Order: sequence, then structure tokens, then C-alpha cells
Amino acid sequence: MQFRRQVLDNGLEIVAECNDRAHSMGLAFFVRTGSRDESPAVAGVSHFLEHMVFKGTPTRSADDVNRELDEIGSQSNAYTSEEQTVYYATVLPEYQAQAVDLLSDILRPSLRTDDFETEKQVIIEEIFKYDDQPPFGAYEKCMAAYFGQHPLGNNVLGTVESVGALTPDAMRSYFQHRYSPGNIVLAASGKVDFDALVSSADQRCGMWEPFSAPRDLSFSEGQTGYLSIAKEHVSQQYVVQISPGPAADDPDRYAYRLLTMILGDDSGSRLFWLLVDPGLAEYAVVSCYEFQGTGITMTYLSCMPEQGADNLALLAQAQAELIQDGIAFDELELAKSKICSHVVRRGERPSNRLFSVGNNWLQRGEYHTVRDRVERYRNITVDDILRVAERFRVDQTMTVTVGPNEIQRN
Repeated sequence: MQFRRQVLDNGLEIVAECNDRAHSMGLAFFVRTGSRDESPAVAGVSHFLEHMVFKGTPTRSADDVNRELDEIGSQSNAYTSEEQTVYYATVLPEYQAQAVDLLSDILRPSLRTDDFETEKQVIIEEIFKYDDQPPFGAYEKCMAAYFGQHPLGNNVLGTVESVGALTPDAMRSYFQHRYSPGNIVLAASGKVDFDALVSSADQRCGMWEPFSAPRDLSFSEGQTGYLSIAKEHVSQQYVVQISPGPAADDPDRYAYRLLTMILGDDSGSRLFWLLVDPGLAEYAVVSCYEFQGTGITMTYLSCMPEQGADNLALLAQAQAELIQDGIAFDELELAKSKICSHVVRRGERPSNRLFSVGNNWLQRGEYHTVRDRVERYRNITVDDILRVAERFRVDQTMTVTVGPNEIQRN
């Protein structure tokens, strides 16, 4: 296993975890752009642009793009989040050059007006679809309420109004302000020919003009509060809570991930035994989301409507006990065993390592082996957990409930 890095003259970074024993490889362009980089006037443009990238280039039609991806047997897709847009493919090593050629080509799309108007309707339908699916916009509403005017509160999909008003010229302008080579990382993992990867990237991307693409990295204090939304024809009660958490570059993130696993892993955690195992809730989990400059803790709960109020009270009790009483040594060791096993098992597939390598480099400019990550978790102590529990209070929440009942806060 070898980590290698190269920077092209225009600022495009190329990083790879090369494993000669692997039988496949993954590669992706990680673009440092997402909903946090949007103004209200272009809300949803990052995600819309992700769709448009596959609609063709000056040298390929949309059919050509999809056909050629199939011809090299790739598993490929793209996604947009608050902080990044990622275009990826996993292939056999002999198709490395073709995959680089394809992905780099679509990152300079035609952005034709006819395609734009057609895809706009697809995006609007997608917004309606997600609003109709559980938990019925609770995540987006909670993010907006917690972050307030901070750009991390922006909805990744945008709104029907913002997408409906978006113009081709506004999208082209956004592309020209965000898709700078210095704002992009080409990451690869598995059986990678790194020298050939750099050569291909230089040939295909070396002429991209560099420009500044700054980002607001201000810290968000976060808001606390409570919002209950009654929605007809919903069979369950859904709860989303957000509380503070470590930022992407915070060294406490390892201890905090263990804390959230102890409190709300989907099996064997405190919330599992308190709510899920006795049948009081169908789902009760806690996760941390680390952004650049700030971070959050996200709690999800779903249950029968008549159990919503009681479960919210039990959730608050579990959060208070964690802060007041701390954790037991055995709980920590169990959490370490689970998370280290997960890290090792995921690390066996180049496609999984691709996202670990790419995300780490885009967010932090760091590379960690599987062994590095396991060691960091193994070194966490009970005192570390107590410290981060006090630093990031899981009881300081913004809560949104959606369901047939409008639940009054106790």
C-alpha cells in the first residue's frame, strides 16, 4: 500500500492509495462545492449542475457518456452534499485511462439551454418526491432552523421556487466560479497506475484555467428550539434533532464518534436498549456530521404517533444521563470494537477506500491508512469521552417533529 500525491501546474490535486494486490480500482473527481456555497438566488444550483454534467460535452452526447461508462463495465454515479459534488467510477484497472478520459470530459459540460429546461422539470419533481417521503422534510427544516443564516442551512435540492427561477446563465456563472482546478481533487484507490493517472489527468485537465474559488468557513453557534409539524396521512411520528459537534479538522472527532455510537448506534447502544429493543420506537440513532469550520450531531427517531411525546422525554433523559453520569469502561471498549471492525471491513474494498481517501483530502488535506484510523480509536479513553460530552452538549438541541400529531414539548 502506497500513498502518492501530485499537483498539476493549474492547481488540480491528484491523490491515490495504490494497492498492487487489489483487483479493481476507483477514481473520482471531488469538487469543493455544494449548497453552502450558494446564494439564495441560486439555491439548488450545485445539485442541478451535477445532473447537467451528464447531459453531454462538446465531444460527447449524453448517450455517448452513458454508453461508454457501460462499455468499460463501470459502477458510476455522482452526488451533491452541503460541501462537495463528487463524480466517481469503479472499474477494472485496464480501463483506468478511459475512466479518466470520461470523467474529466464531463467536468467540462456543454450546459445547453434545451437540456437545462428539460432537466429543470426533473429536479422539481425530485424536490416534490423527497418532500413526500419520510421524514417529510424534517432534516431540511431542522438544518435550516439550527443554522439560521449560516450557509450550511441551505437546502441541497433548493426549493421549487429557486430552481424554477434559475436560468442557464446563472448556472454557467456558478460553474465558472466554483469548478476551478484548484478547487478539485482527483482521487483514486486500488490497483492504480499512478504515473499513468497523472499523465492522463495532465493531458485531459492540464489546460483548465485556474481561478479563485473561496468558501465561507465561519463557525456556527447553532440555534436551539422546538418545532412540531402536523402532517395528514402520515402513519408514524418522526423526530430530527441537531446539537453541536466537532468540525472536520477537530482532533476530538474520533472520541466524539465513539460517544455517538455509545449513545445511539443502530444496535447495542443506549437508545437501542431504551427505545428500539422494547418496541417503543422503530428507529433511534445518533450520528455526527463534520463540516469545514463547524460540525453537528444528528439524532433520528421514528415511532408510533401515540408514543412520540413519551419517547421525546426518554430521549432527553438519556442525553442528560450521558452528560451527568458519563460512560462505563465496558461501553467504550464495545464501541471501539464495533467501529474498528467497521473501518477494517470497509477498507477491504477499493471503492470504499476511494471515498475515505478523497473526503479526507478534500476536507482536511490529510491521508490516513486503515491502521492509522484504528489506532486513533483504540487510544481513546473514558476521560476523552467525558471531555467531549461536556464540550459538545447533546442536550442543547434544535428539534423538529413531523407526524399526524402536533406534539407539545414537555
